[in-house]
Amino acid sequence: MGRFTLNRVLTYFFRGLLFVVPLALTIYIIYQTLDWLDGLIPINIPGLGLLVILAAITLLGYLASFFITRPIFVQFERYFTKIPLVNILYSSIKDLIGAFVGDQKKFNIPVTVALDSSGAVLKVGFITKDDLTSLGLPGFVSVYLPHSYNFSGNHFLVEKSKVKRLNMNASSAMKFVVSGGVSGLEEGNKPDKDHGLAR
Repeated sequence: MGRFTLNRVLTYFFRGLLFVVPLALTIYIIYQTLDWLDGLIPINIPGLGLLVILAAITLLGYLASFFITRPIFVQFERYFTKIPLVNILYSSIKDLIGAFVGDQKKFNIPVTVALDSSGAVLKVGFITKDDLTSLGLPGFVSVYLPHSYNFSGNHFLVEKSKVKRLNMNASSAMKFVVSGGVSGLEEGNKPDKDHGLAR
């Protein structure tokens, strides 16, 4: 009876831990981020730093889209990317962010890639280029394979026959991979659109 009660108490404790730790860490990270942003502004009003940063980014986005000021941004970017090393960092970061939030999102075609000839081992990834004929690789596609519990991944050039369209939308697929397969399946997993890959 005592063991049963202890097991039950431990079960409740771990359930509570599972609820409290992610919540506490999320709140802590948000608090620290807001505190750091507020520290950038001399006026001590909570949340003002975040509002100023968001307003400045939105204003820059507007000016970069406006036909009169757009050439200034284009010219600045052209000179900025001529600096050695800066070019690699800037263009890589810009392309990565653009893949998620740009006008032409890249990580929107979740697929599985067969890692062996039998197809018994699969890895979830995202098509980033569906035609590599220009590289002399007809019938190949470019696939990004993100790591679980990390903000990194690997890039592979894969034969199309080894790639199969995954029956879920891109955001659920990314959540599934990054969480190590723990979450993502419980959401609506209707694919975003058909891209002609084998199912």
